[in-house]
Amino acid sequence: MKDNHHKVIIIGSGPAGLTAALYTGRANLSPIVFEGQQPGGQLTITTEVENYPGFEKGIMGPDLMDTMRKQAQRFGADCQFKLVDEVDFTKRPFRVVADGVEHFGETVIVATGATAKLLGLPSENTYMGYGVSACATCDGFFFKNQHVVVVGGGDTAMEEATYLTKHAARVTVVHRRHELRASKVMQERAVKNAKIDFVWDSAVEEVLGTTNEMGHKKVYAVRLRNLETRAVSDFTCDGLFLAIGHQPNTDLFKGKLEMDSVGYLLTRGKNTATNIPGVFAAGDVADSVYRQAVSAAGTGCMAAIDAERFLAEHE
Repeated sequence: MKDNHHKVIIIGSGPAGLTAALYTGRANLSPIVFEGQQPGGQLTITTEVENYPGFEKGIMGPDLMDTMRKQAQRFGADCQFKLVDEVDFTKRPFRVVADGVEHFGETVIVATGATAKLLGLPSENTYMGYGVSACATCDGFFFKNQHVVVVGGGDTAMEEATYLTKHAARVTVVHRRHELRASKVMQERAVKNAKIDFVWDSAVEEVLGTTNEMGHKKVYAVRLRNLETRAVSDFTCDGLFLAIGHQPNTDLFKGKLEMDSVGYLLTRGKNTATNIPGVFAAGDVADSVYRQAVSAAGTGCMAAIDAERFLAEHE
């Protein structure tokens, strides 16, 4: 097989991409993985991961992804820190251009993930994983009996706020308007919850925190601006959850793969096949509901098996 011709090309290197690499590697398919802008995916900006099976005492996000990468490489996966610039799925072998170099694949697994929409504040990045989070189900456990702020007004924000009441003593929802965008059912559920209160017509302008001599960071407040009065105040809290949505990383595939109105790739039935035979989608790029490392890994396994079967049928 020529250097630039592959049985399996995997685009993306989070739990979905690296699990797909592990399975296709063990099937002797010699996958090549283009790791993209964020090698290791969203878990690389997460501190401690306690809900991934097999790690009784938890594991740091970057360590988990490094372990996954090494496991895939052990079975022959070629992981390259390159960004895919262009794809052509009009015929097989499919053409994938990474850092200006053409590669051709008999199958392609798209595992480019999704990106949480952020507020765009420097302080938000400083405390990401140290009190700032974009995933309540991932990090809510760390805020037992504490006070957290949730930013957003849609269904996601109400769902996150309601979930956080299982752990936090108090949840304050900060919303830019005076009414929620969430569905009636989700609104009612949040409003009726005694642990949830609301700050209206306000935006978070800064995350306030401390860093001790050991380098440990901790959030102690958020700076709010009332958009009606323009008044600024510091609101004491222990954590900030961003619930303003996710954006699937699918710009590269617009007009080439079927996607929903938001941009999530559409797959066929209970498998990972896209509308192009031989192209499969795994992980958050096709999942707007669960968005967990373990569910992404599961679909990475499924995509690998789907690709292996496709290759067997099209030898």
